[in-house]
Amino acid sequence: MTRSVTEHGSGAGVTQLAVTAEDRRVAWLATAAVGLSLVDAAIPSPLPGVKPGLANIVTLVVLARYGWGTAVWVSALRVLAGSLLLGFFLAPGFFLSLTGTTLSLLTLGLARHLPKRWFGPVSLSILAAFAHIGGQLLLARAWLIPHDGVFLLTPVFAGAALVFGTINGLIAAKLMTEPALSEAPRA
Repeated sequence: MTRSVTEHGSGAGVTQLAVTAEDRRVAWLATAAVGLSLVDAAIPSPLPGVKPGLANIVTLVVLARYGWGTAVWVSALRVLAGSLLLGFFLAPGFFLSLTGTTLSLLTLGLARHLPKRWFGPVSLSILAAFAHIGGQLLLARAWLIPHDGVFLLTPVFAGAALVFGTINGLIAAKLMTEPALSEAPRA
């Protein structure tokens, strides 16, 4: 991503980071994902943890256009910056988000090798949503609520994952038909 250049003059070394076009792209995409996370946080929820996951739209588009590595960078920056902005960095919500995002990304990493004619943005979004909520439920059971009763919420969370995963996948599919900003004709 970045490369550092060290200049030596008058005894002190100064390190400058060269910012690449890829760095700028990741920053813009992460900013979009963080913004959608903030919108997500502002939406009232009837049950804690049931959120649309709007930032996952960005992750799906990034995965399709720039690859899994860039999707990981964008998602990691979103979790970190979003938790700092929302005030839950290193709180249980941060670890729930990090766990869900990690399992979602691992699932997308595996699923991108599936036949594209059967696994497009909508099915990938649904798989990622199920992985996300599955990871969160497992962490909640192992750490926060050490009782199997937490799994009684699985049907509610799975239903939400199916609905929001479908909606987010449809939005991502629509966005993927548009040219990327770097590909758009300049006026």
